[in-house]
Amino acid sequence: MNYTLELNTQEPDSNIVFNTIVFDSFKVNIVERYIGRMNYSPKLCHVLFKVRTLDNEIIKTRDGNARSKIKGDKFEEYYKLSRILNSYDYKNRLINRKDAEQDYVHFILSLVIFNYELN
Repeated sequence: MNYTLELNTQEPDSNIVFNTIVFDSFKVNIVERYIGRMNYSPKLCHVLFKVRTLDNEIIKTRDGNARSKIKGDKFEEYYKLSRILNSYDYKNRLINRKDAEQDYVHFILSLVIFNYELN
Protein backbone atom coordinates (compact mmCIF):
# COMPACT_ATOMS: atom_id res chain seq x y z
CA MET A 1 0.00 0.00 0.00
CA ASN A 2 1.42 3.36 -1.01
CA TYR A 3 1.54 6.19 1.52
CA THR A 4 2.89 9.68 2.03
CA LEU A 5 4.02 10.74 5.49
CA GLU A 6 3.67 14.42 6.46
CA LEU A 7 5.35 15.08 9.80
CA ASN A 8 5.16 18.01 12.23
CA THR A 9 2.88 20.51 10.59
CA GLN A 10 2.66 22.95 13.48
CA GLU A 11 2.00 26.57 14.26
CA PRO A 12 4.90 28.49 15.84
CA ASP A 13 4.91 28.29 19.68
CA SER A 14 2.07 25.77 19.65
CA ASN A 15 1.99 22.72 21.91
CA ILE A 16 -0.01 20.77 19.32
CA VAL A 17 1.67 18.83 16.52
CA PHE A 18 -0.20 17.47 13.49
CA ASN A 19 1.05 14.48 11.50
CA THR A 20 -0.73 13.03 8.50
CA ILE A 21 -0.40 9.73 6.66
CA VAL A 22 -2.05 9.78 3.24
CA PHE A 23 -2.85 6.38 1.72
CA ASP A 24 -4.35 5.65 -1.70
CA SER A 25 -7.98 5.77 -0.51
CA PHE A 26 -7.94 7.46 2.92
CA LYS A 27 -5.78 9.49 5.26
CA VAL A 28 -5.02 9.40 8.97
CA ASN A 29 -4.69 12.63 10.93
CA ILE A 30 -2.64 12.33 14.12
CA VAL A 31 -2.77 15.07 16.76
CA GLU A 32 -0.09 15.12 19.46
CA ARG A 33 -0.54 17.40 22.47
CA TYR A 34 2.49 18.35 24.56
CA ILE A 35 2.87 20.02 27.93
CA GLY A 36 5.81 22.24 28.77
CA ARG A 37 7.79 24.53 26.53
CA MET A 38 8.18 23.24 22.98
CA ASN A 39 11.67 24.67 22.54
CA TYR A 40 13.06 23.25 25.78
CA SER A 41 11.79 19.87 26.91
CA PRO A 42 8.21 19.13 25.88
CA LYS A 43 6.42 16.08 27.28
CA LEU A 44 3.92 14.17 25.16
CA CYS A 45 0.59 14.35 26.98
CA HIS A 46 -1.86 12.53 24.70
CA VAL A 47 -2.35 11.47 21.09
CA LEU A 48 -5.55 11.39 19.06
CA PHE A 49 -6.06 10.10 15.55
CA LYS A 50 -8.91 10.15 13.09
CA VAL A 51 -9.45 8.68 9.67
CA ARG A 52 -10.75 10.75 6.77
CA THR A 53 -11.55 10.10 3.16
CA LEU A 54 -9.48 11.93 0.58
CA ASP A 55 -12.43 14.37 0.35
CA ASN A 56 -11.94 15.20 4.07
CA GLU A 57 -15.07 13.41 5.27
CA ILE A 58 -14.55 11.90 8.72
CA ILE A 59 -14.99 8.14 8.98
CA LYS A 60 -16.58 7.01 12.25
CA THR A 61 -14.95 4.42 14.51
CA ARG A 62 -16.60 1.10 15.29
CA ASP A 63 -17.98 2.79 18.43
CA GLY A 64 -19.44 5.67 16.41
CA ASN A 65 -16.87 8.25 17.54
CA ALA A 66 -15.04 10.59 15.20
CA ARG A 67 -11.59 10.03 16.72
CA SER A 68 -9.63 7.58 18.84
CA LYS A 69 -7.19 8.18 21.67
CA ILE A 70 -4.00 6.18 21.98
CA LYS A 71 -3.75 4.88 25.57
CA GLY A 72 -1.73 2.54 27.78
CA ASP A 73 0.88 0.31 26.20
CA LYS A 74 0.00 1.60 22.74
CA PHE A 75 0.78 5.13 23.92
CA GLU A 76 4.23 4.05 25.14
CA GLU A 77 4.92 2.33 21.83
CA TYR A 78 3.73 5.39 19.89
CA TYR A 79 5.96 7.62 22.04
CA LYS A 80 9.02 5.52 21.18
CA LEU A 81 8.25 5.54 17.47
CA SER A 82 7.59 9.28 17.38
CA ARG A 83 10.83 10.00 19.27
CA ILE A 84 12.73 8.16 16.54
CA LEU A 85 11.10 10.32 13.86
CA ASN A 86 12.04 13.47 15.79
CA SER A 87 15.57 12.36 16.59
CA TYR A 88 18.87 13.84 15.45
CA ASP A 89 19.77 10.53 13.80
CA TYR A 90 16.58 10.50 11.72
CA LYS A 91 16.83 14.14 10.66
CA ASN A 92 20.47 13.80 9.65
CA ARG A 93 19.99 10.45 7.88
CA LEU A 94 22.20 8.51 10.29
CA ILE A 95 19.60 5.74 10.51
CA ASN A 96 17.53 4.13 7.80
CA ARG A 97 14.67 6.61 7.44
CA LYS A 98 12.51 4.28 5.38
CA ASP A 99 12.53 1.62 8.13
CA ALA A 100 11.71 4.19 10.82
CA GLU A 101 8.82 5.58 8.75
CA GLN A 102 7.50 2.11 7.96
CA ASP A 103 7.50 1.13 11.64
CA TYR A 104 5.52 4.30 12.46
CA VAL A 105 3.05 3.83 9.60
CA HIS A 106 2.53 0.12 10.33
CA PHE A 107 1.83 0.90 13.98
CA ILE A 108 -0.75 3.57 13.09
CA LEU A 109 -2.29 1.30 10.45
CA SER A 110 -2.70 -1.47 13.04
CA LEU A 111 -4.59 0.98 15.28
CA VAL A 112 -6.77 2.05 12.36
CA ILE A 113 -7.63 -1.55 11.51
CA PHE A 114 -8.45 -2.27 15.16
CA ASN A 115 -10.64 0.82 15.67
CA TYR A 116 -12.27 1.37 12.28
CA GLU A 117 -14.27 -0.75 9.87
CA LEU A 118 -12.99 0.24 6.45
CA ASN A 119 -14.82 -0.91 3.33
